[in-house]
Amino acid sequence: MDKKTFAIGVLFVTAVILLVANSFTVRPAQAYSIKDRDYQLVTTAATAGGDSLYVSDTRTGMVAEFEWDGSAHKIVLKDRKNLADMFASR
Repeated sequence: MDKKTFAIGVLFVTAVILLVANSFTVRPAQAYSIKDRDYQLVTTAATAGGDSLYVSDTRTGMVAEFEWDGSAHKIVLKDRKNLADMFASR
């Protein structure tokens, strides 16, 4: 085996390793937002899979999180909190 064949083999193995590693990359975080005068809606990926919808009421300072329940085929309220409580330092 000469040096050229060895170098080509090493480059091929490196390319295969990089191709496999690239297929396991994490999906980048994406969120979409709509803001109105009194409400703000934000969609994002849920931690358990699927999508979450956050609804923020700027007048009352409340935030609600909704998720799609595939087994029941409906939108379910997951949590509702005061916005000030969510960002309060502990």
